Amino acid sequence: MCGRYLQLASGEAMAAWFGFQGGPALSPRFNIAPSQNVPVVRRAESRGHSECVLMRWGLVPSWAKEGSFNFSTINARAETLVEKPTFCNSFKRRRCLVPADCFYEWKATGGKHKQPFVIRPVDGKLLGFAGLWDRWHSPAGETLESMTIVTTAANDVMRPLHERMPVILPPEHFALWLDPACQKTALLTSLLMPCPNELLFLTPVSVE
Repeated sequence: MCGRYLQLASGEAMAAWFGFQGGPALSPRFNIAPSQNVPVVRRAESRGHSECVLMRWGLVPSWAKEGSFNFSTINARAETLVEKPTFCNSFKRRRCLVPADCFYEWKATGGKHKQPFVIRPVDGKLLGFAGLWDRWHSPAGETLESMTIVTTAANDVMRPLHERMPVILPPEHFALWLDPACQKTALLTSLLMPCPNELLFLTPVSVE
C-alpha cells in the first residue's frame, strides 16, 4: 500500500518535471498522511494543458451520500479498478499524477514495533504516482475534490517490506495517463505495473 510519503520539491521543480502551468504555493512536507490536502497533477477540464491543484487524500466518489473521510479509499488496487464502483468512473476519465520525492513503508519485525523505511529513487528525480480523482457535491452546494493512489504488486525491492507498492509511472507515460480522451482499458491497465527494481533503494529510518 502507500500510506505516507514526502513532498520536498519546490513548485517550480514540480512544474518542470510534470509539465503543468501555475499551481498552489507549496512548502516541503516530510510526512504527508491520509485526509490531508495534497498537490495533484491533472488535465485541466476547460483547457488542454495540465494543472496542479490541491485535493484531499482519500477518494470520495461523486455518488457518495456523505463527504466524510474513509481510510479504505486512500489506495486503489490496479487489478480491480474496472470493477470497483468507487473507482471505475474515475479510472475512465479522471486520472491524475501524485508528485512525491519518496515514500514510507513499514516492515514487520516480529516484535511490538515495525521498522520504518524510506524508499527513494536512485536517480534523485521526482516520482509520479498513478492516481485517480473525483468531485463530490454536498447538498449545501459545497464541492470536495479528492484523490487516491493506485497500487500494484510489489517489485523485488519492495517485497521484503510489503506485498503492495504505489504505481510509479515513468515520464513518457504521464501524458497518456492524464488524457481523459483515452478510455482504452487494456492500454491503461498495461501501465499499472511494478516499477523496475533498479529505480528504487531503501533506507531504514531511526525510531530513536
